[in-house]
Amino acid sequence: MAFNHKHLIDITEYSEEDIKLILETAKAFSEVNERAIKKVPTLKGKTIVNMFNEPSTRTRSSFELAEKRLSADSLNFGGSSTSTVKGESLVDTVETLNAYKIDCIVVRDKHAGAPYIVTQNSPASVICAGDGKHNHPTQALLDLYTIWEHKGDFHGLKVAVVGDIAHSRVCGSLIPALKIMGCETYAVAPGTLLPPSPEVLG
Repeated sequence: MAFNHKHLIDITEYSEEDIKLILETAKAFSEVNERAIKKVPTLKGKTIVNMFNEPSTRTRSSFELAEKRLSADSLNFGGSSTSTVKGESLVDTVETLNAYKIDCIVVRDKHAGAPYIVTQNSPASVICAGDGKHNHPTQALLDLYTIWEHKGDFHGLKVAVVGDIAHSRVCGSLIPALKIMGCETYAVAPGTLLPPSPEVLG
């Protein structure tokens, strides 16, 4: 099956078949983690920039480790180590990266919509690793992978997402993703932690 997406910004742009292909590919690559030498040449010759403009431990280290295990060349920067502290705009930063002829930019930013702005200003593929309270499609895919490993199928599952729904960018991706996969989905939270219009989550 063909995979016809250049970017991973909004999970709702992906079909059930697209998501299944991602999960099956991840499953095939999970075997690499069990090897004595945890490296394959899949992304050899590709350059990936991890542009993390807000603090991150798990997401950033996961991306960096995956890139190294797939043999990509990776560059990590963001936050106080960039020229944004001197007033450089996101677009200016992206234009600098474009000069390096990179293949992919992984973006994490406190501002909703930042990864989309990067797609409008770079020929590289862009992956959203969390933006504001808006989206976190890679975390949603990881959660889907865990459910798939344990349940084997999504159709007919009743899934409750419990917690601070209003301020969770993961919920902004996970709840729509669960619905795409055929789950009956519930958001469970006190009224103060639900979005003003919960129907925006589907």
